[in-house]
Formats: sequence, structure tokens, C-alpha cells
Amino acid sequence: MSIALGVAPIAANKPATVATAPQSLNCLSVDVEEYFHAEAFARKVLPIDWPRWECRAAPRLERIAELLEQHRSRATFFVLGWTIRYLAPILRDLIAAGHEIASHGDEHGHIARMTPQQLREDLRRSRERIEDVLGVRPRGYRAPTFSVTRATAWALDEIIDAGFQYDASIFPIRHDRYGVPDAPCEPFVAVAPSGRCIPEFPPLTLDCGFARMPVGGGGYLRLLPGWILRACIAGRQRISAPTMVYLHPWELDPDQPAIAIGPVAQWRHRVNLATTEAKLVRLLRAFRFETAHRILTHVSHSRNLPVFHLNPMTDRSADSFQP
Repeated sequence: MSIALGVAPIAANKPATVATAPQSLNCLSVDVEEYFHAEAFARKVLPIDWPRWECRAAPRLERIAELLEQHRSRATFFVLGWTIRYLAPILRDLIAAGHEIASHGDEHGHIARMTPQQLREDLRRSRERIEDVLGVRPRGYRAPTFSVTRATAWALDEIIDAGFQYDASIFPIRHDRYGVPDAPCEPFVAVAPSGRCIPEFPPLTLDCGFARMPVGGGGYLRLLPGWILRACIAGRQRISAPTMVYLHPWELDPDQPAIAIGPVAQWRHRVNLATTEAKLVRLLRAFRFETAHRILTHVSHSRNLPVFHLNPMTDRSADSFQP
């Protein structure tokens, strides 16, 4: 199925056109949030308490921007609306450098804990902050914690109603917090419960035969040897298959304050933080990266994307690897 992505820039974020192929089919995405926004701390650090915590994303975001410039790559930054108030100058520089600004919601709420009305308001606030402060209209959205699942399939209709042109919220694995294990592993057309469609760009996974292993970023990028991710990207490149890699600024910050949580959750959050930057550098040396919107615009015009109905029911597909 071919589906067109509309383009409606306010001031920047100039769209790709059918005639302009992206420099790569590899997408690097950055979820712009603070360390205390991570789902592991959702019950420990409430939004009302966020202003009391030290904000540390700015220098890490600047470092990511520096590395991208050095290696002539572009990225998509899924920005949490709450951070725009103090990251606006850096985000404007990213726009000027050709990077894409997309939405990560406003307050990092897991969709399973939200009502449709709450999600609707969160999406509205996020879009308005980006448009009013940065002067661009975000085309893409990524739910915090990849929390669009079968249990929250209704969220796709809210994302479409909010005017987003693509989504990046479905992780095609099984995980204790998220995942749709039988979803396609490359860009596809997601069909919402209403029957309406939206392009979806999932993170990179590795098919191990008995299960899918998530390798595309976050804790998996930190935990697994770097050669595994590079080999997966190289393999997808050989068949011209798009890939999505993701990370967070706080993953380049091994000295971030510790927040008291259980030992397993603490390990999952902090494992190999000191190695993230070196792994990112090796990735950027090995591959060029492009924005999600440019890649999706290209593939939606050049090939038929698979269609996947996100039916709102319990998913009993085979288990997948969890770190």
C-alpha cells in the first residue's frame, strides 16, 4: 500500500519531495528528555516535582549535534514538550542544521495510564509548544516508552486526529512495558481501529528464528556489543531496507544523579552508560543517517508498504528477548 505524507512547514523543517532521495535509509532518532523522565522513575519523580531536579540534557544534546555535524548525518529529534522551555536555542540550531523536530508528547505519560482525552490534550500541548516556540510543525510522533500497543490501539486515532503524518511508537517485540510482536519490522502502514491509516517507522530488530531481538537503541544499544547493531544495519542496507536507531541524551551522561529504585530497574537504566558515546561514534563512522520524514517520504513513493491492522485485542505472539 502506498500512502502519501503531506507536508506543511511553518518556517523550517523543509520536506523531502518525491524527486529528492534521502542520503540514506538509516534513521537516527533521539528522544529528547531528561534522565528523570525515564519510565523507570515514573512513580518516583512526578511531573509536579520535575522543576526540582537538575536538567542535564543540554550539553549531551549539543554533543550529539556536534557528532552528527562531524559525520555529515541528519537525525530526527522527538522532543518532549516540557523540555522546550530551556532547550529552545539548541533545538533551533538543530533545525537550521537540517535535522527534523518531531513530538515525544508533552509530559512523558505512558499511554496505558491515559484516557483518550488526556492523550488528546497532551498531543495538543506538545504540538503547540513546538509550533509556537520553534516555528515548525512536527510531522512525526513517538509515544513515550513505545506505548502504542494492542491495548492502546485507540491511540492511533488520536495521533491521526492531532494531525501527525507518521508515527514511530510501535516496537515489534514483546516487552514488559510495550511491544506488538507480530507487527512488521520495517516501515509499514498502521491501520487504526477506525480504519484510518498512518505510516509507522519501527525500531530495528533482529530475527533470531524463535524470537525477535531488539537491537535498535536504548538499553539494547548499551547492553549489546556494538558489532551486532552495525551488522544488522549493514544487512538491512544490502537489501535497501530502512532502519531506525534511537537513543536519549541521558544515555551519554554516566554521571547523572542516581534515583532510588529497585536493583533490576536501576541496572536497566544505567547499564553501560559510559559506553554510549563511543558506540554512537562508531555508528556514525560506519553509516550515514537521515531523518525519519525524508526516509518515509521516499519509501512511501517508491514501494508498497506492508499494511498492518492494530486490532485492539490481547497479543499472544511468541516472546521476544528482554534485557
